[in-house]
Amino acid sequence: MKKVELIFVPAPAMGHLASTVEFAKRLICRDHRIRVIILSMKWFPSASLNAYIDSLTALQPDGIQLIELPQVALPSLDPKKSLESFLDVFVQCYIPPVRNAVRDIVSMRCSLGETRVAGLVLDLFCSPMIDIATGFGLPSYLYFPTNAATFGLMGYLPTRHTPESSEFECSDPEHLIPGFVNPVPTCVLPSAVFCKDGGYTTYVKVAERFKDAKGIIINTFEELEPYALNCFSNGQNPPVYPVGPVINLNGLSYSDSDDRVMKWLDDQPQSSVVFLCFGSMGSFKAPQVKETAMGLEQSGFRFLWSLCVQPPQNDASKMLPEGFLERVQGRGMICSWAPQLKVLAHKAIGGFISHCGWNSILESLWFGVPLVTWPLYAEQQFNAFKMVKELGLAVEMRLNYRKDSDEVVMADEIEKAVGMVIDGGSEVRKKVEDMGEMARKSVMEGGTSFNSIGKLIEDIIGNN
Repeated sequence: MKKVELIFVPAPAMGHLASTVEFAKRLICRDHRIRVIILSMKWFPSASLNAYIDSLTALQPDGIQLIELPQVALPSLDPKKSLESFLDVFVQCYIPPVRNAVRDIVSMRCSLGETRVAGLVLDLFCSPMIDIATGFGLPSYLYFPTNAATFGLMGYLPTRHTPESSEFECSDPEHLIPGFVNPVPTCVLPSAVFCKDGGYTTYVKVAERFKDAKGIIINTFEELEPYALNCFSNGQNPPVYPVGPVINLNGLSYSDSDDRVMKWLDDQPQSSVVFLCFGSMGSFKAPQVKETAMGLEQSGFRFLWSLCVQPPQNDASKMLPEGFLERVQGRGMICSWAPQLKVLAHKAIGGFISHCGWNSILESLWFGVPLVTWPLYAEQQFNAFKMVKELGLAVEMRLNYRKDSDEVVMADEIEKAVGMVIDGGSEVRKKVEDMGEMARKSVMEGGTSFNSIGKLIEDIIGNN
């Protein structure tokens, strides 16, 4: 049979792009008839994102071709408007160059006759580009680097939306959201749904197109979200394919830059260290840095803290309590960056205080490390609620903390959370370890995600 080609259009954010690339690799590894072209859109300048794209370009993974689309003229980011509203404009501006790239690829493949384009795989926020696929007679699939719960929430928005019922208010009652056993408090919903400056309308606009996709691909697995996935298999939605956990396990290889952190962990007892890491955008102001330091010191437990601070501060040590570094020397370590995957895989790690980004949650589950919830932005409050209240797979510190507020998590809360996860988290630890085993089995031959990818490939190949 001829080879088939999929055109991927990921959102230009690190968590989205990296997850998309790993999923593309998994497809190619599973079926050598499949080839992938990734169309890369240019977003805000980002050193980490640029470095990742450069590495892809240099390595050229087997079966994957990266095409960097030309920069388009984008409007200035209006401080009065939400980031989501800018994202909507961004996607609209990139529709012409994406359409042109798809046209050229389809035309070339038709003339050569060796490979056929089988469809587009679009990031969930690129759902307006479904029309591009339709224009070329191609199916489109949406890739969710997040969970089935988020798919349920997004799908709920258009059904709830009316002129009288639009943006959410903090005073709103709890919501019965598809895919959730429990009513969901309004306070844990993503910030965008409260936003009257384009955030809410962008979410609704994106979600209205989900029904037009040929399939929904979600970075989750059946054992983790059985209730949600069962809710979405009722014929009311496009077919849902749980394909996770999609994790780049190649990130476990060591490099010289990781030596300081990893050597320190090598000297710590098993399951004795709590790891604090809050993603690429997880920075804090001085009052929060000070309270966190006091809480870690008071806890008496070992810790590894990946600490980023907000401008104009650029020296984290000046924000710490006087004498803190001397008092915790030997049992605590602070670094500006830590190789998260390698750290979570280390035997010394006994707990993970996290912003609850979905990639971080999957990594903590994979390695059986219990998680403490400290969400900051995007859908992280929603993820925290899911992990604590729906699944019982995390220790609650906060569910509705938001980075843009002036609220400070106090030292005694942090001290208590560290103690709960390191000293008293045996029940959660056992559940997380069991779920980690199920996660690893799900992607092995005969596992639920392995089989789901097989069904997806059958659908893709069947279109050709």
